[in-house]
Amino acid sequence: MTRHQKGYIFRRGSWWYVRFYDSVVQGDGSIRRVQVARRVAPVCDQFRSRRAAIPLAEEFLLPLNNGTLTPESTMTLGQFVEQSYLPHALARRRASTFRGYKLIWEDYLDPRCCDVRLREFRTCDGEKLLAEIARQRVLSRSTLKRIKSLLSGVFKHAKRIGMLNGTNPIQDVSIPQGEEGEETYAYSLEEVTQMLTILPEPAATVVATAAFTGMRRGELRGLLWENYNGTEIWVTQSVWESIVSEPKTRKSKAPIPVIVPLAKRLDAHRFTLGNPTGGYVFPSSTGTPLNFANLANRVIKPALVKAGLNWHGWHSFRRGLATNLHRLGVPDKTIQAILRHADLSTTMNSHVKTVPADSVAAMLSFERLCTQNAPN
Repeated sequence: MTRHQKGYIFRRGSWWYVRFYDSVVQGDGSIRRVQVARRVAPVCDQFRSRRAAIPLAEEFLLPLNNGTLTPESTMTLGQFVEQSYLPHALARRRASTFRGYKLIWEDYLDPRCCDVRLREFRTCDGEKLLAEIARQRVLSRSTLKRIKSLLSGVFKHAKRIGMLNGTNPIQDVSIPQGEEGEETYAYSLEEVTQMLTILPEPAATVVATAAFTGMRRGELRGLLWENYNGTEIWVTQSVWESIVSEPKTRKSKAPIPVIVPLAKRLDAHRFTLGNPTGGYVFPSSTGTPLNFANLANRVIKPALVKAGLNWHGWHSFRRGLATNLHRLGVPDKTIQAILRHADLSTTMNSHVKTVPADSVAAMLSFERLCTQNAPN
């Protein structure tokens, strides 16, 4: 049982310090009892004497004396993230999500707070940290939100495994204004139609599948012939880099209706591959999932540049489908079901874009054009 400590208060420069004994985690993971000193108050009119600083020292030592602090909480933030939090995230998050966490930690947080001990990180430290990042880097508010979210997740994990007690110090940290983020893009019906007339195969069929189903890039790469019956597609897996994983959510496994123009393109594409009954719908020359980054850089972008179009990324087809359906008056919940979102707000806030008003006739003309251009 830890003995009650009053600590020894002393002055150094313009600060009052308290010296006490603490159980500290060493670099090899062992715990050693060491003497440490921490600042408790500035030397000022309110705290002129050593006696005046005693109440603050007692308050500082209270968690240590009542047993609410653990020796493990003396780990530095860097040690805890590398040894506990990131391995935890790797085991429970999608590979792409984990990669994002790791990049945020290494790029923004590790250089600035890795040496701070878990138990000594305060809300004001988080406030200063985010303000410093926003001042030094040109970042959008959404990126700053992600940085705060990761740091909050680190302390939540520390609380869940019993290394910290009390409130999460990031809970009340505010998010700096940041730069206004770029508006995300949604491809219009006209743009998709033009792409399908200028792109070679298999790029055109990949684009058509993305635009007419709203599938995510990883889902497109992982699409199997076994999961397509001519009228519907079932998403059973997602491929990120070389990692195959489950779809993003349970809702993501819902079937996707296939319109006739897309079915004709997929059937023609299947014929060129020798009518396989299984395997990847969009394979590379070695049978692995096609590299969509290479396809975009080597085939799609150059073709679009020649046609005076811009490339806005694969997710713009998903937003485009949501937006085009919304323009047709399709109910919000139906759009949510087609995009397989777990939350309707994700569909409406992130995927449906405001566009100039047009008529249902545009969609009918678009489908007629797709039918005319589709292989027989």
